[in-house]
Amino acid sequence: MISMTPSEKKAIDTMRALAMDAVQQAKSGHPGAPMALPPITYTLYNERMKYDPQRPNWPARDRFVLSNGHASTLLYSILHVAGVRALDENGAPTNEPAVSLDDLKSFRQLGSKCAGHPEYGRTTGVEMTTGPLGAGVATSVGFAMANNWLAARYNRPGFDLFNSNVYALCGDGCMMEGISSEAASLAGSLKLSNLCWIYDLNHITIEGDTDLAFTENVPARFAAYGWNVVTVDDVNDLPALRKAFDAFEATNDRPTLVVVHSAIAFGSPNKQGTAAAHGAPLGDDEIAETKKFYGLDPEKKFAVDDDVYALFNDNLGKRGEKLSSEWYAKFEEYHKAYPTEAQELDAIFSGKLPENWDAALEAFPTDEKGMASRVSSGKVLNQVAAGLPWLIGGSADLAPSNNTTLKDPSYGDYGPGKPGRNLHFGVRENAMAAITNGLVLSGLRGYCATFFVFADYLRPMIRLAALMQIPTLFVFTHDSIGVGEDGPTHQPIEHLASLRAIPNVAVFRPADANEVSEAYRAILGLAKTPSVIVLTRQNLPTIDRSKYGDASGVAKGAYVVSDVEGTPDVILLGSGSEVSLCLNAQEQLALQGVKARVVSVPCFELFEIQSKEYRDSVLPPTVKARVGVELGVEMGWTKLLGDAGKFLGMSSFGDSAPAGVLMKHFGITSEHVVELAKESIADAK
Repeated sequence: MISMTPSEKKAIDTMRALAMDAVQQAKSGHPGAPMALPPITYTLYNERMKYDPQRPNWPARDRFVLSNGHASTLLYSILHVAGVRALDENGAPTNEPAVSLDDLKSFRQLGSKCAGHPEYGRTTGVEMTTGPLGAGVATSVGFAMANNWLAARYNRPGFDLFNSNVYALCGDGCMMEGISSEAASLAGSLKLSNLCWIYDLNHITIEGDTDLAFTENVPARFAAYGWNVVTVDDVNDLPALRKAFDAFEATNDRPTLVVVHSAIAFGSPNKQGTAAAHGAPLGDDEIAETKKFYGLDPEKKFAVDDDVYALFNDNLGKRGEKLSSEWYAKFEEYHKAYPTEAQELDAIFSGKLPENWDAALEAFPTDEKGMASRVSSGKVLNQVAAGLPWLIGGSADLAPSNNTTLKDPSYGDYGPGKPGRNLHFGVRENAMAAITNGLVLSGLRGYCATFFVFADYLRPMIRLAALMQIPTLFVFTHDSIGVGEDGPTHQPIEHLASLRAIPNVAVFRPADANEVSEAYRAILGLAKTPSVIVLTRQNLPTIDRSKYGDASGVAKGAYVVSDVEGTPDVILLGSGSEVSLCLNAQEQLALQGVKARVVSVPCFELFEIQSKEYRDSVLPPTVKARVGVELGVEMGWTKLLGDAGKFLGMSSFGDSAPAGVLMKHFGITSEHVVELAKESIADAK
């Protein structure tokens, strides 16, 4: 059913043609969904969304997330015809288009703004990086939660600053991924009425019809989650789309799923809905026939007539400019009426920290018994929260164990009608990480937590945070075989190495309470890098800082904790709980006349970016004898240890027994460090 005016049809078909041309020129890409779904993007952008193409980073805008990121030309085409302006490196709008015709012509080519999948930071108007299916819809839950939290904290009578909607477009692939189920379940529980997922139900995946492996009743599933479900029988029926979005806007007690039926390649009458159209160019002949079918000139490529631009400018452009101008004027008044809150919002919008945000951080006294770093982390997290009002987060049903609860009673819990700072994600680790990325993309400082071994569940979203260069914080406790009796399923072995392998992720493993405090100071100072902090279940002695190196060395990634007179015979390097082991070994070696320097390495990534002079001062190139000690696999340590270095750690999975028994069983003892130090000295000679 086609129910469009001639001008609407021309605009929609023009976007379809742009998608076909871009994929054909690249000889690569997915034209199917970008040809089928422009009625959705047309209706949202041109008629529905609060969005100003001239100010695409307007804080109060509605957001559109393309979860099925392989359909990237769908997003690029709407950004082009809608006249969205590009932002400069400081986030200020320019006179340049976010996506030009030349950008579309260079689709999927090196350096193009039109990458194969939408990439946040590369292309203005892309709200997040999508590609892994399900990640977009899951992250959209974080966007919706963030808007509600901002509204509850900062809206005032007469100042309705935050009342935005979040739209996420997804397909069958997104619906099959477990992360979307996790996120949808939580969104239903939280009754996020400002969240609308649009599900393109076309029954086609790469291998063929969805009946091969996906036969469930998705609308019924979402109804069971507590969602409002609306169905549109034909994506080309604009009145039906409008009615569906009206139903979403009228719903104030639950999120909405709009189920839209489409043919994957709604093009020429001879070749509709083929799997090939999903993941391959159509070919010049088929494109020409399809353009004729649309009533477009088959000889023209990348063609947009002036009346198409004018249509968007007269609707989206003028509406968006009016709404954003009124909002910024109201925000100026807000500055005068509520200067403290306005100052906080200015910092949120600019990604800056409040002045003296770390004023509440306190030094921990020397304590031989000490405390688990998960416990000191909980104390530090609460100290940070006092100076950073938009720090919010929680755990995957493990807050009492991860120590991630913000305890001030005024902070409260986040839930329906309760926009507090403590989030309860349930046992949904993958969605938790995606949602937290959504909070951070909205300007908040979000954190999430679970046991370290379950980092495997979060890894795809940690990687996306690194790609997007956003400072999400991932808190992991129970960091080693020190977990003890829970056994190998709960004892992370390879996880430190695997997370360190992701570019642009800072992995912190602090050695005592004061290193924990300094780690948080460093983490919150990172504006474009996600961080992982890895914490113990077992107690760690709080090192005597009047005798040993200052914990502020954490900011440089590695530092000398304990030194000797003259040139050391050997350097003992450790992270986390193993630093105390190295200090004990240093004392034993001293009794045998061996001079050992002890270096704490809480963050490989920060150490690697220090000057060569500093790195050489900590690890003198002339001292070849080195021992690295860490309760994980050796991968990644060779660069620090060199050819003569030795490593003491794990080369197998753990076992189920008390932690002390396991340490002796696997040889993680100071005596073993001493043996390896002597071997390394001999090898260096």
